[in-house]
Amino acid sequence: MTVNIGIIGLASSGRTTVFNALTGGKVDTGRYTPGGAVPHIGVVDVPDPRLKTLTAMLNPKKTVPVSVSYIDIGASVKGLVQDKGIEGQLLAQLSNVDALINVIRNFRNESIPHAEGNLDVTRDINNMNLELTFSDLALLERRLERLEVSLKGAKPPERQSLIREQELIAKLKAELEKDTPVREIPLTAEENRAISSFQLLSAKPLLIVVNIGEEELPRVESLNAELEARFSRPNRLVTALSGKLEMELGQIDDAAADELRKEFGISEPGIERVIRLSYKLMGLVSFFSTASDEVRAWSVPAGTEAVKAAGKIHTDMERGFIRAEVVSYDDLTSCDSLAEAKKKGLVRLEGKNYHVQDGDVITFLFNV
Repeated sequence: MTVNIGIIGLASSGRTTVFNALTGGKVDTGRYTPGGAVPHIGVVDVPDPRLKTLTAMLNPKKTVPVSVSYIDIGASVKGLVQDKGIEGQLLAQLSNVDALINVIRNFRNESIPHAEGNLDVTRDINNMNLELTFSDLALLERRLERLEVSLKGAKPPERQSLIREQELIAKLKAELEKDTPVREIPLTAEENRAISSFQLLSAKPLLIVVNIGEEELPRVESLNAELEARFSRPNRLVTALSGKLEMELGQIDDAAADELRKEFGISEPGIERVIRLSYKLMGLVSFFSTASDEVRAWSVPAGTEAVKAAGKIHTDMERGFIRAEVVSYDDLTSCDSLAEAKKKGLVRLEGKNYHVQDGDVITFLFNV
């Protein structure tokens, strides 16, 4: 499974620097294309020390981590909405991501002046919120126009469905016009299902990355507490990160990078913190499968039933599901082997309705 995350940000925010930091890329950070260039895409493995421990214990021939795909859009979201050509295609690509990262500038660099003339985190967060709102309002307007055409020739059963959608869109528009993003609008489960195909940008979980200078690192923990108190919202989290430093650390060996992090008082690599917070926003948990001499990590929404988790691996497993042999990561590692965990009765047999937990190690039994 690949998790897809879009990276957005105003000009000179250091968005591409953060992209390089997260992906180990070396994209030129000195160019910003207002009209929308080909996006930068980077795919990285999700760092999970549990997978390394399981590999050492079970000695499989193959170990497969979950991957994250980052897409860096080098253009104004508002500008993308107004174009139906290449830029419109970029907007469609951005609309299909699972979550968004909004990079906000809070570093000083005289050679790269801020587009607004000075640093102001609150203003820049509000400006990007407006761009996302503009995008969603434009999409909803177009959808309303199509609905009106469809209603003219609709038969009674279809007409009721179209009217319900029309009412839902009117509700969303009213809230967006009050600057309330869709992710913060209370919606029923049915309404959430209905809008899932809309791919609204302001409905997506949002991680705000405040891009700080190295001089701020000694107070990064207190800074994070301040940012969380000011800017955290439903389905929106915030963290401080030095994109430039993290990009440089990603280009040296791990031992040297760890030493430098200690010098700067950084307790957690930036890529790990961003992925951890992104998973929290998206409500994802990780489980591990053991089959065919392979250990593989998978990410699924919290509350996923065992039969659906099996289907993530292969549709045949879901179709012919018999049961799941489940042991928690902590129980397994305390036993040093799967055989010992079974001997101690720590491996449970679970049915198709079992809700997969973070850290479960599962062998699915199926018959097709």
